[in-house]
Amino acid sequence: MDERIYLMDLYDLYEKLLNDKQREYFKCYYFDNLSLGEISELLNVSRNAVHKNIKLVDNKLKDYESKLNLYEKNITLEKVINTIEDNKLKRELEKLRWW
Repeated sequence: MDERIYLMDLYDLYEKLLNDKQREYFKCYYFDNLSLGEISELLNVSRNAVHKNIKLVDNKLKDYESKLNLYEKNITLEKVINTIEDNKLKRELEKLRWW
């Protein structure tokens, strides 16, 4: 899987565990597709500070996933849902998914 998409999925799961500053850096870089230089100008910080913060958030998201496994659990749940024929049960299980 593309690392960028994976990190964006992890962000969707764990964004509430990040502080406002971390969310801002991540959104600018991954969702708004801004360069490090553009973010540094926008937030009035050094390019190096932007790079460090984005790496920090990337690592935090991966660490959260390694501990909580919500992404992997959702993948497993999706596979189970796709094998179930009972529509009522399928709808109830679909409510548990995050996407």
